[in-house]
Amino acid sequence: MSVDDFKHKGRRKMLVDLLRSKGIEDEKVLEAINLVPRHLFLDSAFVEYAYRDEAFPIAAGQTISHPFTVAFQTQLLDIYPNEKVLEIGTGSGYQTAVLVGLGAEVFTIERQKDLFDYSKIMLKKINFEPRYQTYGDGYKGLPSFAPFDKIIVTAGAPEIPKELLNQLKIGGIMVIPVGETSQQMIVIIKLSEDNYERYEFGNFKFVPMLERRDK
Repeated sequence: MSVDDFKHKGRRKMLVDLLRSKGIEDEKVLEAINLVPRHLFLDSAFVEYAYRDEAFPIAAGQTISHPFTVAFQTQLLDIYPNEKVLEIGTGSGYQTAVLVGLGAEVFTIERQKDLFDYSKIMLKKINFEPRYQTYGDGYKGLPSFAPFDKIIVTAGAPEIPKELLNQLKIGGIMVIPVGETSQQMIVIIKLSEDNYERYEFGNFKFVPMLERRDK
C-alpha cells in the first residue's frame, strides 16, 4: 500500500487552500479533509492526481466524488462530535473517513459488494473505521440504529426516500442529491414527524442510487 508521505501531505494542504478559495468555510471540515489520505482510496493509476479537485473512477462503475463535493455535503451536515451519522453509499470510503475525522459516529451502507469489501479493509488500515459498516440497500437505511442526528446520501436519488426521513431524528439534517440525470443538492431539516424544511443548494452530478436486486 502507498504511504502517506510529506509530498502527499503538502498536496493535501494545497487542496485545502483550494477548497477554501472555492467557498468551503467550515474549518472543521477543512481540517478533516487535511487529515484523510485521499490517494489511498484511488487506483494506483490516479495517485498522482489524488489532490486535484476531480472525480475518479473506482470499482463497480462508481466514482470517488470531487473533494469539493465531499466538503460541500459535509459542511451542509453541520456535524458535531459524537453525533450519529448515517451515510448511504460508502463507495471507496473517502467520505466515510472525512465524517469519522470530524468525530462522528458513522453508520454506513454500500450496495456494491466489491466496494464494501474494499472500503472495510482500507478504513481499518488507516484507522478511520466507522461505528458500523454493512452491505445492503441504502433505500432502507438502518432502522435498528435509528434515529440519526444526520443523514448523508452520496448517490443521486430520483426522490427522497421516505424510510430515510423516518430514521432522521426531530431537529436532524439530511443532505441528499435528488434528480435523474443531474441532481439538485437538497437539505432537509426535520421539524416534527410530518413537518420538514427543504433548501436547495445548486446542481451536482452523482452516480445513481440503486436498490439491491438480490434473488
